[in-house]
Amino acid sequence: MPDERVIIIGAGPCGLAAAIELQAIGLEPLIIEKRNVVHSISQYPTYMNFFSTPVNLEIADVPFTTANEKPSRLEALNYYRGIALRRNVRIHAYETVEAVEAQPDGSFLLSSRDRFGEARHYRAGTVIVATGYFDHPNVLGIPGEEMDKVTHFFREAHPYTGMKVAIIGGSNSAIDAALELERVGAAVTVVYRGEQYSPSIKPWVRPIFEGLVNKGRIGMRLGSRVVRIGPRSVTIERAGEREELSNDFVLALTGFHPDRAFLNAVGVTMEQEGFPTFDDETMESNVPGIYLAGVVASRHEANEIFIESGRFHGRKIAAHLIRSGKVPSRSQA
Repeated sequence: MPDERVIIIGAGPCGLAAAIELQAIGLEPLIIEKRNVVHSISQYPTYMNFFSTPVNLEIADVPFTTANEKPSRLEALNYYRGIALRRNVRIHAYETVEAVEAQPDGSFLLSSRDRFGEARHYRAGTVIVATGYFDHPNVLGIPGEEMDKVTHFFREAHPYTGMKVAIIGGSNSAIDAALELERVGAAVTVVYRGEQYSPSIKPWVRPIFEGLVNKGRIGMRLGSRVVRIGPRSVTIERAGEREELSNDFVLALTGFHPDRAFLNAVGVTMEQEGFPTFDDETMESNVPGIYLAGVVASRHEANEIFIESGRFHGRKIAAHLIRSGKVPSRSQA
């Protein structure tokens, strides 16, 4: 059974950043990633641009260069992949960690399975969970949600040309998707439970969206919710009144949540609002030796902008490992 000083679960930007911070203090952590490097970014809409400027997405003191004010999804994939390769970060891709078990000596046994179904086992002194949220969408719990016409991810607008699309949600992702769909000729209806537009909508986007709503080119249902999805329709409820709309596809852009079952099995407790327990200064969870990094530790801020602060979690973890005596300090190295 391989012995590792540190194993990081998840090869997103914050997992990579943590690995490189640990390299700087003399550790060579192993990252285990159930899909590909920065998988969450590869799931973003194909033509998406980040809200953040390049400098706010940088890790490992490597400049993020782009000709544009805001970097694109493709540029981000190139940037993070390049850093992982140049820094020789050890990554086992397409391998899923299924269990983490604390041992009497303070170490952890990790059980995983690769893409061929072969079981693997590791022992680690420290485990960093950097798994993100984006594999666990918030479900609606309504009839028809399991249908193939329903998705919690929006990749690109082209497949929906000429289709009737209902978008559930009122965040930036919902508004951006609605604008792209309208441009390719989809008939779009946005269903949002709030009585007013979300205050989080980008201020330069909201007037454009509202203009299209006012012109009748995008349907908007405020204070409403979808209560049933049928093969050719959706049923919307507002103030006890129901409306049935003809429909081809549903984008349920309702947000995401951490893998609570996995964290609970590891021993990490949940706060009252359902977010994992951890120390903001050290990123250590209530389980000594288990740390959180990235979006999984974002509480209410689980979106791509969180890279801006999540990229520094590894620095906090490295400092705590030094203070706790698990690695020599830089002055001793």
